[in-house]
Amino acid sequence: MPNVLITGANRGLGLEFARQYSADGWDVIATARQSSPELDALGVSVEGLDMRDLDAVASFGSRVGEGLDLLIANAGTYGPRSVANAEDAQGWSETFTVNTIAPFLLAQAVRPAAEQARGKLIGISTKMGSIEDNTSGGYIAYRSSKAALNAAWRSLAIDVRRSGIVAAVLHPGWVQTRMGGSSAPLEPEQSVAGMRRVIDGLGPDQSGGFFAYDGTEIPW
Repeated sequence: MPNVLITGANRGLGLEFARQYSADGWDVIATARQSSPELDALGVSVEGLDMRDLDAVASFGSRVGEGLDLLIANAGTYGPRSVANAEDAQGWSETFTVNTIAPFLLAQAVRPAAEQARGKLIGISTKMGSIEDNTSGGYIAYRSSKAALNAAWRSLAIDVRRSGIVAAVLHPGWVQTRMGGSSAPLEPEQSVAGMRRVIDGLGPDQSGGFFAYDGTEIPW
């Protein structure tokens, strides 16, 4: 039975990933700072993990076991909408920790388990992290942290290639979550189903790529 580790699984996309993989018979390890009734109801393995706690992130590999088929580094934060003062800058720094440093550190922590399973390491990014696509500016903390995640994951894909691991970043689309808002055109079920199809189809030739939930390749 395949297994998957999903961060930020107490709501939104992470919860939907956990719901769909569990329904398909996967062993699901779901992490969150705090669980939720919806996550508890799935009957999956729930582990507490705060992505701001880098010591906990770095040691999490010992809680995974000997083989990991799939990591979905989904947990993230929007951060301050603008950076105009030192307080905003501190928020920007925390955004980098949660959106960039912690996901990469977690991927490194579970890398031995992923190597055993010749698994896949997936970072949930956003089209807002594409430098080429940025024509409107703003949202400095979020954009820059996701652009950095993309760069880190591209290097990760190169580093793990000889181990048989596939690594890629995915854009879920504009989704009706707490972050996306109620006006978003996509429901979590649609986005996650699409991303799962993309993940299933990823092979060595696609490793290091940046893809939308519908499989479209996104420019860096």
